[in-house]
Amino acid sequence: MIIKNVRVLDLFAGAGGFGLGFRRAGFNIVGAVEAWKYPAETYRRNFPGTRVWEIDIKKLDAADVEREIGRPDIIIGGPPCEAYTVANARREKEPLDRLYKDPRGRLTLHYIRFVGDLQPEVFVMENVLGIIEGDLKEALRYEFGRVGYEVKFNVLEASVYGVPSKRTRVFISPIRIRPKPERRRTVWDAIGDLPDPRDLHNIPNHQYKPLPRRVEKVVHKLRWGQAPVYFKGAKRVHQNYIRLHPYRVAPTVMGSSRFIHPFSDRLLTVRENARLMSFPDSHVFYGPIEQQYNQAGEAVPPQLAYKIAEEVKRKIGEL
Repeated sequence: MIIKNVRVLDLFAGAGGFGLGFRRAGFNIVGAVEAWKYPAETYRRNFPGTRVWEIDIKKLDAADVEREIGRPDIIIGGPPCEAYTVANARREKEPLDRLYKDPRGRLTLHYIRFVGDLQPEVFVMENVLGIIEGDLKEALRYEFGRVGYEVKFNVLEASVYGVPSKRTRVFISPIRIRPKPERRRTVWDAIGDLPDPRDLHNIPNHQYKPLPRRVEKVVHKLRWGQAPVYFKGAKRVHQNYIRLHPYRVAPTVMGSSRFIHPFSDRLLTVRENARLMSFPDSHVFYGPIEQQYNQAGEAVPPQLAYKIAEEVKRKIGEL
């Protein structure tokens, strides 16, 4: 099978991290669905020629997608994780309620609806580990089985595959995904060559953003790994505005993540956050700056997506 002729549909596409990895591996990203304005704009501008549906997936019929782009060979995507993540202190207490009761969690069922209606050769669905907590794993096994697929739960940690930040996620797919590990990259490997954002430069999304006053007052006291802001999640307390250790892998980048530079008393820029997620500088984020941070932090790291795509490429002919 010629890879460039393999059609990929990207659901809950965000700013395009998942699609970027598959495009780098040689696949043809023919369609994407993204409900939110700014990530949809980012996707559209970085994937010229790809049909982007800027619409709530609940209002989209898979048959209409197929009429425009044909039946996709592969479906990728990561439904919203808010219903499942341990960072959400207000998530439903009963695991099954996160899938069947929470409106955001129910979006996972719409991903499965598209898979069932379009019957791709392969799909890869990304989410946080919380999506397989308790009875959820068997519920997802049942829901995918109901539309014709036996699934595997592939747990991958991004820094093992060359991403300079930690990110453990599950990739649900009918195939086993076990990419070959790569050398770990540190924070300084990723951002050490970037100039101070207050200096003249032409690097996209590398704009200086002032610290909040409460952080600015104490930032000079922070050592590597320390943070002045804490918030409660479902299971533990999380940190924000961590001063990064330059010679280690960064903590997990999230949409709400803000980091302090290892050597300067300033906030990391959107581009520096994007580098920690393995985005190339050629991938430009659009919208207000807070939206840009969110887009970078909520993506599938392109480097990890590429390693997954290479596994799909290797196995797709065997199915």
